[in-house]
Amino acid sequence: MKKSDLVDLVAVKLSLPRPQVEQTVESLLDAVADGLAKGERVDIRGFGAFQIRESAARSGRNPRTGETIQIAARKTPTFKVGKELRDKVNGVTST
Repeated sequence: MKKSDLVDLVAVKLSLPRPQVEQTVESLLDAVADGLAKGERVDIRGFGAFQIRESAARSGRNPRTGETIQIAARKTPTFKVGKELRDKVNGVTST
């Protein structure tokens, strides 16, 4: 499912104008990205949590030449699925 498919689905389900839903979805994604850029963890209860994982600088090897190269440190966004979403995907019904 692409972002445009999600916007269409929500617009039909809630009977809202597509541009309004598109702006809302875009605002949500911007808020998540801004929180991650600040180094914050973003929790969406029932869905999951986004956070930043840092990897340190290290030495690597160019596979073509065998030359040693430096790989820079970087930050990578990660997602940890919430229990409710995991159960829904796996077809587990709650009692």
